[in-house]
Amino acid sequence: MSRVITYDPFRNFRSIQGEINRLFEQDLNNSTDQMAQLPVNVDIREDENQIIIKADVPGMEQKDININIDNNLLTISGERKFADAQNQDKYHRVERAYGRFSRSFQLNSSTDVKKITAAYNSGVLEVALPKLEEAKPRSIQVQVN
Repeated sequence: MSRVITYDPFRNFRSIQGEINRLFEQDLNNSTDQMAQLPVNVDIREDENQIIIKADVPGMEQKDININIDNNLLTISGERKFADAQNQDKYHRVERAYGRFSRSFQLNSSTDVKKITAAYNSGVLEVALPKLEEAKPRSIQVQVN
């Protein structure tokens, strides 16, 4: 009985691309001199008044999360530290991610930077990016003569 094997000529290229992407997503952790990056997943939605970014940052305190805006670039960053460092050698398995994280988002010109707000509840950071009044959709009545 013969087996049909499909050949994918781009398999190696995708593997290399995956490795390059993984390397660029990592951040240098100065405390251990190893590469460490805490993955932060986000949802982004938009309505007529604002853009909402929701980021999963479980197990963190408000003081460990930073939000900065510089040159229309919104950066959410922070660090989740291993809480039981003195007993670290007694753990059999550590699967939860620890370390620094940073996610940046380019703001468009319709964002009202002065009115950006952020709230943290149950491990979810919510950043509201309100739109400028002139950027909000509006309807114009057509006049008939």
